[in-house]
Amino acid sequence: MERNRICALFNIQYPIIQAGMIWCSGWELAAAVSNAGGLGIIGSGSMYPEILEEQIQKCQAATSLPFAVNLPMLYPSIEEHIQTIIKYKVPIVFTSAGNPNTYTSLLKSHGITVVHVVSSVKFALKAEQAGVDAIVAEGFEAGGHNGRDETTTMCLIPMVASKIKIPLIAAGGIATGSAMVAALHLGADAVQMGTRFVASNESSAHLAFKEKVIDTNEGDTILTLKELTPVRLIKNPFYDLIDEACSKGADKEQLLELLGRGRAKKGMFEGNLIDGELEIGQIAGILDSIIPASEIVMQIMNEFNAAKAAQNTAKFQF
Repeated sequence: MERNRICALFNIQYPIIQAGMIWCSGWELAAAVSNAGGLGIIGSGSMYPEILEEQIQKCQAATSLPFAVNLPMLYPSIEEHIQTIIKYKVPIVFTSAGNPNTYTSLLKSHGITVVHVVSSVKFALKAEQAGVDAIVAEGFEAGGHNGRDETTTMCLIPMVASKIKIPLIAAGGIATGSAMVAALHLGADAVQMGTRFVASNESSAHLAFKEKVIDTNEGDTILTLKELTPVRLIKNPFYDLIDEACSKGADKEQLLELLGRGRAKKGMFEGNLIDGELEIGQIAGILDSIIPASEIVMQIMNEFNAAKAAQNTAKFQF
């Protein structure tokens, strides 16, 4: 039987990728997911260069299996991050929030597998032309920074799959094995999950934020700040301030002043649920527990296999 393209590319057991989320994806989570058979990712966007170096070293000590670093290209110290990644021979890098032409060739010249995150067919094609090895196509259900077009994962994945030849990873609104089956049927080779892994024991998110995530229901998140960079947030008093400012016609400068500095850290890492920015995906509404990352991977695979088997039942016969 032919091996799954993403499992072969990353040398992993299961086509499950843990998203590299700021303030939530440290070495403990990345190592735990990799050790469970998926691909763990360190989210470097919230880390000073010396912190990323420490995180990579700790991850390498905790797992002998492949892991990745997520590299948002808007990060001010990106050159230092890249040199650290090269120095420690990190095997896989996920780039996001920028032009894939900028660093793909440099990273690949050092033997690094490069994956780029996109939210549209247009940018998927540009990433493929830039020479990346795989693409993450993320629907607007996802948490954190997001696409402007509000294309859902179920629409985006088949559109991208029909246009590219390289492996495709589906992201946005995926937290169960049955959703994984659906994504693969739509043309993806693997799934990436952020929200589900935020609510894990090993996530570096504050416990108060994790508990808020599993208490979140349908309709409690919203895509906002399209005037700056679209981001999906849990509705809280901080979001109310943003909503009020937008309704009064606040310009970019006024919104930036309202945001200030460190709002995401305050909310997700420090657990300030009132004044902090609480980034999470719509699928949080289905979560009800905080469990070890290894259990999440096994749960997803058990659900995946059960959903595949169920396709042969009368429910799917017409």
